[in-house]
Amino acid sequence: MDRREAFVMKLKPGCEAEYERRHAAIWPELKQLLSDSGVYDYSIFLDRRTLNLFAFQRTRGEGGSQDLGGTEIVRRWWAYMADIMETNPDNSPVSIPLEEVFHMD
Repeated sequence: MDRREAFVMKLKPGCEAEYERRHAAIWPELKQLLSDSGVYDYSIFLDRRTLNLFAFQRTRGEGGSQDLGGTEIVRRWWAYMADIMETNPDNSPVSIPLEEVFHMD
């Protein structure tokens, strides 16, 4: 079952370049975990005016990146990113799911 998911996260002021740098060097084991979990198309867009991060992903199967918080590699990535993003007490990014209201093939 293919799905599309979108969510919004928030970057801390002045962290735009560091966020891009860290994602340009995403850990190979994290990328592999995402792929193995069914994520096959994943983009994150930055609104530089608001520092909102808009994430969009396409997945196969039941899971997606938002379902991997129990894995050690994702918990390490969250800790690595916590200084530059708005986070929850467990270091997970504050993430607001978005409802799809239109799609055109």
